[in-house]
Amino acid sequence: MERIKTADPDTLEQLWSDYCRTKSPRLRDQLIENYLYLVRYVAGKMALSVPPSVEIDDLVSAGVVGLIDAIGKYDPSRDTKFETYAVSRIRGAIVDDLRSLDWVPRSVRRKARMIEDAYGQLETELGRAATDEEISHRLNMSVSEFRAAVEEIVSAGLLSLDDFVGNPDGERTTRIIDLVCSKDGDSPSAPIEQEEMRQILAEAIINLPDKERTVVALYYYEDMTLKEIGRTLGVSESRVSQIHTKAMLRLRGRLRAVSDSLLSAITEPVGSSLDTPATVSDERIARELVTTH
Repeated sequence: MERIKTADPDTLEQLWSDYCRTKSPRLRDQLIENYLYLVRYVAGKMALSVPPSVEIDDLVSAGVVGLIDAIGKYDPSRDTKFETYAVSRIRGAIVDDLRSLDWVPRSVRRKARMIEDAYGQLETELGRAATDEEISHRLNMSVSEFRAAVEEIVSAGLLSLDDFVGNPDGERTTRIIDLVCSKDGDSPSAPIEQEEMRQILAEAIINLPDKERTVVALYYYEDMTLKEIGRTLGVSESRVSQIHTKAMLRLRGRLRAVSDSLLSAITEPVGSSLDTPATVSDERIARELVTTH
């Protein structure tokens, strides 16, 4: 950790003593300047695990808020180093700021990932589509609780055109809107990868339960709205939305299971774009695949 010192230990101890006694903004600013290296350190570490769309300057700004809070609440008389206490507060402030950018609650994101993993693991074991009852049993919840969770996850299926997706090199540096507008730029390996994805998706779609396969076909191939599909199937629009969400969770779980099995054979695993929700290119492939219902 690179540190830029602005005060020697004795001066710093006196600075803390004076600040705790007077709460002077000038002394607080000196403390902030002295410990700013902690913010840069924490922000730099966290920048490695956040989407490329998040600027490190934004992480630093949020971290400074945490540092100020730590300075205001730190008690030098306690047997705790300020650096240890401050790092925790800085990291917490950055995490809180990142969470505020996501309109979907953390619990919903966690449920979606949990259900996707359950679909992928269970259907790999069974060699067929898992029923709601089997998934509920795997997740140790009732069928009604499982369906309620699926209803919550419906809202998490929204995508921002400014989100980043993986490119053929495994780097998440391409925005969805750029994929939508781009007319060329495919790498030589893109057709091969697309065909592999097409085959995996084709098999996964074929193995969907009848009702889910029908909804996927009507939605992506016939371009029907959820309301129109509901009228066709004689169910509510909300029920169609649940069926569609379950189909997407099932497909993503299957794709993740395939991805994990491939990555396990590699000595040095790399990030996979299959860890993200379906991209625009995935949806286009799905539309091409579903030709019957």
